[in-house]
Amino acid sequence: MTMLPVAVLTLCLSSAVLSAPSLDPQLDQHWNLWKSWHSKNYHQREEGWRRMVWEKNLKKIELHNLEHSMGKHSYRLGMNHFGDMTHEEFKQIMNGYKHKAERKFKGSLFLEPNFLEAPRSVDWREKGYVTPVKDQVRRRLPLFLFPQFLLLMFQMEINQSGSSLRNTAALDPDHPYQPLLAPTCVQTAPGGFLGIYYEKECSSEELDHGVLAVGYGFQGEDVDGKKFWIVKNSWSENWGDKGYIYMAKDRKNHCGIATAASYPLV
Repeated sequence: MTMLPVAVLTLCLSSAVLSAPSLDPQLDQHWNLWKSWHSKNYHQREEGWRRMVWEKNLKKIELHNLEHSMGKHSYRLGMNHFGDMTHEEFKQIMNGYKHKAERKFKGSLFLEPNFLEAPRSVDWREKGYVTPVKDQVRRRLPLFLFPQFLLLMFQMEINQSGSSLRNTAALDPDHPYQPLLAPTCVQTAPGGFLGIYYEKECSSEELDHGVLAVGYGFQGEDVDGKKFWIVKNSWSENWGDKGYIYMAKDRKNHCGIATAASYPLV
């Protein structure tokens, strides 16, 4: 009679050992370097789980970059300070924007000036009108404010391929205005990026984050597939390309960058 509980206990312990996450010892040094670089400290009971998530994300990054080298993707991924988070955790903590299609905004439609010839590329960072990248987590900011003096205006076009943004930019430092919320909202992902971000599965309607477009341009040639928006995020300079991401432009409203775009009226 006394042997049964012992047998059950032994069985439970064996099952727990078998179900424990299998960690790659060859990654021990990389894991410790990553923790040190990003100042990560865990409770003893938590570290095994975080290490497992980190290794899983690392494998995804390596597979993606291998496919990139084979021409399957337009951008590369890299490990950053979000590497120990699952996708669901990331969405709950970082993404607070909730798009309401029926929401009505008070404002005017943008009218393109006559004889306007927009430049092939614009980057307001080069003009000194863009503030430093913020850290939304550290400062508890759900959305950041539109910087003073920067008027990057967008025109919405509705056509058979969906809504898109046209190249329309203006700068007028003589007209002060109240700070506005970030001018566009997108569907996001946690990783670091290098190249032009394009994922055909990225929704143009299920928006979850606000960002700021600070310009546009192209990579190599000014042709479809090479054009991008220069987008400033608020997840610190450790994310993306020093806090920025180059998102595919003129690709059927990719990631919903034009779905809820706005601009200041002066």
